[in-house]
Amino acid sequence: MKREQPRLFANIDWMLVGLYTALVLIGWMNIYASGLNDSHPLIYDTTQRYGKQMLWICSAFLIALMVLLIDSKLLTTFAYPIYIIGILILIVTIFAGTEVSGSKSWLAIGSFRIQPAEFTKITTALALAKYMSTLNINIKELQNKFIPIIILLLPAVIIRLQKETGSALVYGGFLLVLYREGLSGNYLLLGIAVVILFILTLLFGKFIMIAVLLAIALALLMLIRKNRRNILNLIGLFLLTSAFAFTVDYSFEHFLEAHQKTRINVLLGKESDPKGAEYNVNQSKIAIGSGGFAGKGFLKGTQTKYKFVPAQDTDFIFCTVGEEWGFLGSSVLIGLYILLLTRIVKVAERQRSPFARIYGYGVAAIFFMNFAINIAMTIGLAPVIGIPLPFLSYGGSSLWAFTMLLFIFIKQDANRLQLI
Repeated sequence: MKREQPRLFANIDWMLVGLYTALVLIGWMNIYASGLNDSHPLIYDTTQRYGKQMLWICSAFLIALMVLLIDSKLLTTFAYPIYIIGILILIVTIFAGTEVSGSKSWLAIGSFRIQPAEFTKITTALALAKYMSTLNINIKELQNKFIPIIILLLPAVIIRLQKETGSALVYGGFLLVLYREGLSGNYLLLGIAVVILFILTLLFGKFIMIAVLLAIALALLMLIRKNRRNILNLIGLFLLTSAFAFTVDYSFEHFLEAHQKTRINVLLGKESDPKGAEYNVNQSKIAIGSGGFAGKGFLKGTQTKYKFVPAQDTDFIFCTVGEEWGFLGSSVLIGLYILLLTRIVKVAERQRSPFARIYGYGVAAIFFMNFAINIAMTIGLAPVIGIPLPFLSYGGSSLWAFTMLLFIFIKQDANRLQLI
C-alpha cells in the first residue's frame, strides 16, 4: 500500500524550492572562489567567510523548515503588529546601531551582527498584503492610495536615515504590486519620467532643461491649440516640470552623501575618479570582461584570486561568476533569476487568497529590485549603492531574510487549496 505523503510537504512548489537551493549553492561556491585562502583550502573551514557562509546556509535551511511548520494564518492575522515591531526595531537601530561602512544599520549582539532593514522588507510585504486584501479596498480611489504609500514610505524613510540608501530604494519595487492591484500605469510612467528628468537635469543643467521643456510645450501647443482644457493641462505640466528641474540641484546637494554624489557624477561622466569612486566598478568590469565566453574556470580567476575587486564576496559577487564562468555561466545565473521571478508571479496568480497573491507579488518585486540593481551596479550601469545579490552574496542577514521572504510565500501557496 502506498504510503501517504506527509502533510508538511503536501502541495509544496518544488520548483521554487529547487531554484532557491540551486542559487544558494551557487552562491556558496562563488564565495569560496572569491575568498579561497591557500592556507585554509577547506570549504567548511569556519575561520573563513566561506566556512561561515556554510553555517548561514544550514541555519537558513532550518529557518525554511520552521516557516513551513508555522500556521500561515498567524502571519495574516498578525501582519500589522509584525510590521509595527519592524518599524520600532528600525528606529532603535538609528540610536543603538553599529556603524559599518558609513551606514548605521546594524544591531550588534556580542560578536553577532544583524541588519534589521533586510527583515523589514518582509514585514512591509505582509502589512501591504494585509491592507490591500481587506474587503472593499479599491486602489483606484484616492483614500486607498494614501495608506499603502504610508506603509511603504515609513520603513524606507527610516532606513534612509540610517544612511542605507540602497535598501531604501528597494521599496520602490512595491509600486509594481500596487500596479498589479489596479493602480494606474500612469503613476509608473510618472515615476520613470521623474527619474529621467532628474538625470537629464544633472547632466545638462536646469536652464537648458527648462528651455527644452518649453520647446516641447510650444510644439504640443501648436497641435492642440483649439482645445482649451488641454492647453491649461499642458501649461500646468510645463510649470510643474520646470519647478521640479529647479529643485534637482538642491536635492542632489542636500539629500545625498558626498560619496553618493561622487558615484553618480562618475556614472554620468561628469567626474573621473579611477582610484576612488570608479575603482570598484572598473575592477569589476575587468574581472567580468576577462572571463570571455566560457570563463577561466572554477578557482582560476586571477582578479578574484588576488583580491583586485573590493567586496567581491558581497556586493560584487557577480564579478566572480563573470570571471570564472564567463558569459555562458553569467547567462545561466541570470536565467535562473528570471525563472525564479516568473515562477513566483505564476504561483501568485493561482492563489485563491488575495493576501497570498499580493504578498507573492511583493516577494517578486523585492527580488527583482535587488537582482536588477546589483547586477547593473557591477557592470557600471547603476551607481554603487550596496545592495546584495539574493542568495549569492555573503552574509547571514540577507540570506535569512530572503529565505524567510520566499518560504512564507511557499507556505501560503501550499495552503491555497484550503477555503479562506
